[in-house]
Amino acid sequence: MRPPPLRPPLGCLLTGFGSLSASRNKLVAQAAAAPHLCYLRKNMHYQTEHRGRPHSPDFRIYFKTSQGKYVSPFHDIPLVAEPEQGNDVPAKKPKNDENEVLFNMVVEVPRWSNAKMEIATKEPLNPIKQDVKKGKLRYVANIFPHKGYIWNYGALPQTWEDPNHTDAETKCCGDNDPIDVCDIGTQVCFPGQVIQVKVLGILVIAINVKDPDAKNLNSIEDVRNSRPGHLEATVDWFRKYKVPDGKPVNQFGFNGRFKDKDFAVDIIKSTHEHWRALLQKQTNSEGIECKNISCCESPLKCSADEASVIWFNAHTFILFFSWTVDKWHFV
Repeated sequence: MRPPPLRPPLGCLLTGFGSLSASRNKLVAQAAAAPHLCYLRKNMHYQTEHRGRPHSPDFRIYFKTSQGKYVSPFHDIPLVAEPEQGNDVPAKKPKNDENEVLFNMVVEVPRWSNAKMEIATKEPLNPIKQDVKKGKLRYVANIFPHKGYIWNYGALPQTWEDPNHTDAETKCCGDNDPIDVCDIGTQVCFPGQVIQVKVLGILVIAINVKDPDAKNLNSIEDVRNSRPGHLEATVDWFRKYKVPDGKPVNQFGFNGRFKDKDFAVDIIKSTHEHWRALLQKQTNSEGIECKNISCCESPLKCSADEASVIWFNAHTFILFFSWTVDKWHFV
């Protein structure tokens, strides 16, 4: 995940390589079952496993299904969210809008945190990692009065901003990443959490459907009316967050104005089609790693066993310690 270029992103669903010996399969299965090798966290339908040391270049967050299959959060988690079900009871549709389309969001950066975490688009299985620039781990500065990121920040899976595509509205090219999204709900999420969100507008602003305010927020205007100053704070954050690094204030497309939900959904659909072309090798991959276990139309689909080998070959140690960014910048 890179903080978004200050323009709307350039964005409907695509839901073996070699084989392993029996002994290799057994080894991978034993490693996957060993509780001391990783740190598990449960998601809605996924678990995350931490490999390596937090706040280090080798730290990775891998994803697997409730059935224990390792997956790519970029390619295997569906864009459109299926309503949650529990104990074999059919899920209920949202009460406020029977036709509301909900999207999955992969949280990369929790609210109030500073480490720039992102989906590693150029690594097999696309784990989450901390961004590195010029050999240094990246952290967003505290721009007074904001502490770190002011929303849960993440990406919409199965979308891709094609750098070879020029957007008709902004005349800008894609940034070679999934679409970025800001969840303005009240819950502070954890890195790797998969949540269902309602898209409200663009910059892609969304809200966790489990948030108490979700039923009342259905558009950018609803946010503007019920949360005075929230959208203005978002624009202010994106304008200034690079200034402490010696860079100029950022400029927005559309003169800093937010676009509505329909515009945002059209962008999401467009970038989903770009992603489909990417996985079907119909476009230049630009270095993107496209291994997946679920996209049947993709020649880049791999077996669950191969995905397990990728996980197995990752770093196997983990240490925990806290890390904070305490300095404030007045811009």
